[in-house]
Parts: sequence; C-alpha cells; structure tokens
Amino acid sequence: MSRAAANRYAVALFELSMEKNMLEDIQAELEAVKQVFQDNDKLPALLHHPKVPADKKEQLLRESFAGMSEPVTNTLLLLLKKNRIDSVVLVAERFQELADEEQKVGHAVVYTVKPLSETDRKFISENFARKVGKATLHIENRLDPRLVGGIKVQIGDTIFDGSVKGQLNRLERELVSGKR
Repeated sequence: MSRAAANRYAVALFELSMEKNMLEDIQAELEAVKQVFQDNDKLPALLHHPKVPADKKEQLLRESFAGMSEPVTNTLLLLLKKNRIDSVVLVAERFQELADEEQKVGHAVVYTVKPLSETDRKFISENFARKVGKATLHIENRLDPRLVGGIKVQIGDTIFDGSVKGQLNRLERELVSGKR
C-alpha cells in the first residue's frame, strides 16, 4: 500500500482518537501492534495466504489483539478486509507522527564520542526542545568516534553541529575562502 493510503487510515484513526479522547491509549496500542508485526514475519504471511479463509484471518486478528480498544481492532479488521494489512506498520508510524505533532513532541539523534549521562540527556532535551518549538524532545544517543569531541544533534532535517570535527571543518573553510 502506498504512503498516501496509509496516511488516510492513520488520519482517520487519529481524528477518532482525538474525538474520543483516547490519543495516548491508541498511541500505545498501535505501538504494540507495530512491534508484533515487525517481530513476527509469519503473521503478515498468514494473513496474506490465499488458502486461509477470511473468517479465520479475522478470528486470528481478534484473538491476537484481544485487549485492544474498539477503534484499533476495527482499523485492523478494515485493513484486513481491504487487503491492506501489510500496511499496519506504515499506519502506526504515521499515527505516531500525528500524535507527536499534537503533543508537541520531537525526536532527536545526538551523536557523541561517549554515551550521554541522564543529566546530559535532560539538558540537551530541554535546550533543543525550546530551539525547535517542542514541549518535549526524545533523545536517541548514537556513538560516533569520528567527532573527536562535542556533540552533533539532528532533529528532522536540521543538524546542529557542535562537534570538534565540525568546528575544525568550519575553520578550514573560512581559512581556504579567506574570510575570517
């Protein structure tokens, strides 16, 4: 299924979750559903198998996700009925993006030479959240020994490079261009 089709399902579920004041619950449920589909490649294969009757596929979904809310269960059943169950992960990811926008949550990848402490994570999260207009910024720390020192923060398409390597590269460009 295309991203556009997955987007339509995600937007519909998002609007319903807002209307029913269930955003956080549905968000958590979709994350669990996404994890099941990513961790178990036999489930999508079984749900696509032409020799498995439709009622058995529906029963499998209902039993596998028995604790889910009605909106999530109905969305899964609709995706199955429309032969779009393979897009569950895309729908869940797009729903998460919409929920993040609504809750003013951002995601950042912070590159460092050594792992960040919890204090550093909190400091970076608070400072960069303000810079990009978010209430919260979730940090993923990736180690990169090429940085020499400092940090590099990527938030979406924006990169804040405070690494020693980045500073050396900027200095080199200034010296080569004659601007200083």
